[in-house]
Amino acid sequence: QLQVVESGGGLVQAGGSLRLSCAASGRVFTIIQMGWYRQAPGKERELVATITRDGITNYADSVKGRFTIAKDSGIDIVSLQMNNLKPEDTAVYYCNGKQQYGQYGLEHDYWGHGTQVTVSS
Repeated sequence: QLQVVESGGGLVQAGGSLRLSCAASGRVFTIIQMGWYRQAPGKERELVATITRDGITNYADSVKGRFTIAKDSGIDIVSLQMNNLKPEDTAVYYCNGKQQYGQYGLEHDYWGHGTQVTVSS
């Protein structure tokens, strides 16, 4: 079992910055990847950025060059630094922890409750 809890978020003007943090607890040694996803009203949840235990990162094209995902020496604390925010970045941001377990390498996703990010124009 894993638990992931987000912190940060809030209201910022366009061009501003925010930092989100996510802390995982429980069987953190089973985590292979952590990431951030977001969901705007009326839209599907979409990937923002992910980072593997080895530090390999992946970003949505819409945030490349503006957002940076980072982890601690392990992978149980992950941050998302968001710079040059745009109104279209407004969404609920969810932390995701991907667990791998068992002899067959099964995977399971754990989600936080989400944190609101609002960017005013």
